[in-house]
Amino acid sequence: MAEAQKRLSHTTLKRRQRFHPKRDVRPAVLAKANRLVISAAAFIGLSFLTIVILQAVLG
Repeated sequence: MAEAQKRLSHTTLKRRQRFHPKRDVRPAVLAKANRLVISAAAFIGLSFLTIVILQAVLG
């Protein structure tokens, strides 16, 4: 494992992490998608809690 890390130079690792405009998704698009996923998860969670509370109150 250590030998594999020695073979990969620091510049190779840096080059692999850099943004490539033609191949990679733009960081702004990823941020927008992350916000959408978080808001959808929050909406589902709040809906679930609302239904559970309503059932406890009414049932």
